[in-house]
Amino acid sequence: MSTLSPFHVAIPVHNLDECRTFYRDVLNCEEGRSSDHWVDFNFFGHQLVIHYKPKTEADLHTNPVDGKSVPVPHYGVVLEWDIFQSFSKDLKQKGIEFIIEPYIRFEGQVGEQATMFFYDPAGNALEFKAFKDLGQLFAK
Repeated sequence: MSTLSPFHVAIPVHNLDECRTFYRDVLNCEEGRSSDHWVDFNFFGHQLVIHYKPKTEADLHTNPVDGKSVPVPHYGVVLEWDIFQSFSKDLKQKGIEFIIEPYIRFEGQVGEQATMFFYDPAGNALEFKAFKDLGQLFAK
């Protein structure tokens, strides 16, 4: 693939107003079209839509990675290294409670990456990461 196509993802939220504020004001995503049941966002160049869904009890599933419990499912964006650093600092200043604090995986190895996990107000898990060398995104 020579160019990266924007992805589209739609996620359920039980409090549209609270999640709208989170994505717009905390993650700084530009708001697009909306109705009383959904809101579009420019999620780092991709289309994220939050859809109202009444709250239900869901099983939280995690997989062990690096001795940490990684929530599944999760979604997010691969950022440039410097942008990841400033974004994680901004989130800390805004009081985000991390599931997994920002840290470096595979330091000095193929695939060296920074990563962090946190929940949105509806309990959707997000992961943001950055590769020291983006060319190693799919390296084995």
